[in-house]
Amino acid sequence: MTQDAQTIIDESFKRLIKTYAPQPVVLDRGEGVYVYDTDGKKYIDFAAGIAVAALGHAHPKMLDTINKQAARLMACQASYATQEKLDCAKLLTDNSCFDLVYFANSGTESVEAALKCARKWAHDEKGEGCNEIITFRNSFHGRTMGSASITEKFHSQPFFGPYLGGIKWAQFNDLESVKALISDKTAAIILEPVQGEGGLSPATPEFITGVRALCDEQNIALIFDEVQVGMGRLGTFMAYEQFGVEPDIGAWAKGMGSGFPVGCMMAKKKFGAALVPGTHGTTYGGNPLACAVAHTVMSEILSDGFLTRANEIGAFLMEGLKDLQRESNKIIDIRGTGLMIGMDTTIEIAQLIGALQQNGLMTTQAGAKTLRLTPPLTITKDEAQEALDIIAQTLKEEE
Repeated sequence: MTQDAQTIIDESFKRLIKTYAPQPVVLDRGEGVYVYDTDGKKYIDFAAGIAVAALGHAHPKMLDTINKQAARLMACQASYATQEKLDCAKLLTDNSCFDLVYFANSGTESVEAALKCARKWAHDEKGEGCNEIITFRNSFHGRTMGSASITEKFHSQPFFGPYLGGIKWAQFNDLESVKALISDKTAAIILEPVQGEGGLSPATPEFITGVRALCDEQNIALIFDEVQVGMGRLGTFMAYEQFGVEPDIGAWAKGMGSGFPVGCMMAKKKFGAALVPGTHGTTYGGNPLACAVAHTVMSEILSDGFLTRANEIGAFLMEGLKDLQRESNKIIDIRGTGLMIGMDTTIEIAQLIGALQQNGLMTTQAGAKTLRLTPPLTITKDEAQEALDIIAQTLKEEE
C-alpha cells in the first residue's frame, strides 16, 4: 500500500463515525466486474456492494441515463407525477404480481414502508389491536428502528432499546414455530426467501408454501424482503418466482439501482390501498433521476437472454466450486441459487476474505462463517473462471 492510500485510511478513520472496520485498500474506480484501488491494483468484484452492482461498474447504459436525466430534472416533490416515475412503476407492476408501488431510497426504508403498510391494513381490516409482526431468527431487514426491531441483532444490541413492541420470533424453516405464534393480533409475517446475513440459508419449498397457506387461512399479510435476493440475483426477476408463491407486500433495493440509491415497497391493491395521504411519505423517494436509473437497470435485467446468461454463469460457478470441494477438504459446504452463492470452509472467515482480497478477489461475509459470492449479473464465463482460480489458489495457500 502506498503512503497516500494509508493516509486516506488513517484520516478517514479519524473523521468518520466508526460503524465499519476499515479495509486495507482504498478503492478508486470500477469497470465491468472489476474494481481498482488507488495503487492501481485490480480486483474482480464478487462483493458488488453486497449484491448491489447488478450491472457491474460504469455500465454505459446507466451512465447515459444519469447524464441525460440529471440535465433534465433530478428532484421534485413526491406529490408530482413524472414520466420517469410512471415508467418505473409500470415496469414493476407489469413484471410482478403487485398492483401498487411506493418508491424509497434504500432497503431499510422499503422494509419500513412494508411494516407500516401491513399494520395500517391490519388496523383497518381486523381492528385496532391487530399489530403483531412475526419475524425469524437469523434474519436481517435493516438498521432503522422498525427494521432493526425485526432483525436478529435485536437480541444482541439491547442498547438501542426499546424496540418496536408486538414482535414475535419464529424459527426459519420451522412451520410449527410460526403456527404457535399466530393469534388474532397477528398483522403480518415477514421473511427473506433466502436469509442473506443468516448465512445464505434458503427457505424450503414446504416451509414457504406452508407460511403462505397460514396467511391465507388467518387473513395475515405476507411480506417478502427481497432487498438482497430480488432483481435477478436468484435467477428470476423477482425472488418469489423461485418459490411458487406470491407475497402480499414486498421490499426491494440493492440491485434495483445497480449502485444508485433507490428502493421500493410494492403491494397488492387491498394492502397498498391502506396507505393514504398523511400516513407515509418521502422527500427523495421516486425522484426522476432515481426512477430513470432504476428503469434502465431493470430493463436490462429483463432484456432477452440476460437472466438466461446469468443463470448459466451461476451454474458454472457452482459446479466449479463443487470441483474445488472434491479436491480440497477445506470446503465444508456450498449452497446458493443463481448468482448468490455461499461457501463454508475450515478457514476462519475474516482470514479467508483477507487472503482472497490479497489475491485479487473481493468477497463479503454472510452470517458467522459463510463466504458470500455475489458478482455482477453481467459476469462472463472467463471472469467466473478467473475468480475460481483465485479461490483455488487461496485455499492452497491458507492453513
